[in-house]
Amino acid sequence: MRLLIVEDEKRLALSLAKGLTAEGYAVDVVHDGLEGLHRAGEGSYDLVVLDIMLPGMNGYRVCGALRAAGHDVPILMLTAKDGEYDEAEGLDTGADDYLTKPFSYVVLVARVKALLRRRGTSGASPVHVLGDLRVDTAARRVFRADEEIALTAKEFAVLEQLVVRPGEVVSKGEILEHVWDFAYEGDPNIVEVYVSTLRRKLGAALIRTVRGAGYRLEAR
Repeated sequence: MRLLIVEDEKRLALSLAKGLTAEGYAVDVVHDGLEGLHRAGEGSYDLVVLDIMLPGMNGYRVCGALRAAGHDVPILMLTAKDGEYDEAEGLDTGADDYLTKPFSYVVLVARVKALLRRRGTSGASPVHVLGDLRVDTAARRVFRADEEIALTAKEFAVLEQLVVRPGEVVSKGEILEHVWDFAYEGDPNIVEVYVSTLRRKLGAALIRTVRGAGYRLEAR
């Protein structure tokens, strides 16, 4: 799952990003409303954590613009304000939930998980089938024919980036950004290591390298 945090309090934003990354999410962070709108509109995020008081464009306008453009990504609004009017305004612009600062981190994680579960039950099927490969992204289980294949969390995350775009070329940079998130500063060749491991576990012919472009998942 990939999350976007739009929060101008940098210490808070990075603290949230660190905690949510530890929960297993890939997290991107921006500190400006206009940049947040651009990233949320262009990126394939599963959820946006959106502050209201932002430079450039406030959270109400960001949320409203995303909904007007047809984006249905779940939005959890954060604000230092309180009161029924502020909550109503946030929800009226299309936010899915609302959390007032200061808030418990445990509560925020619970709200995030609840919104992601809600989206999972109303969205596309979490089971992807390609030839004899079956990937259940909700249960995080992988089968080849009738045999279940055990994958680590990172191996599954890399495979998920390919399986949701079957037949398409997915670049190494896209996998790196989605799976290792904004804070990763290590060797980008780590993607090749995980692809190699997936080939060993699932079959070498399943993932094809498109030289200079990336990887493509193909049915055998």
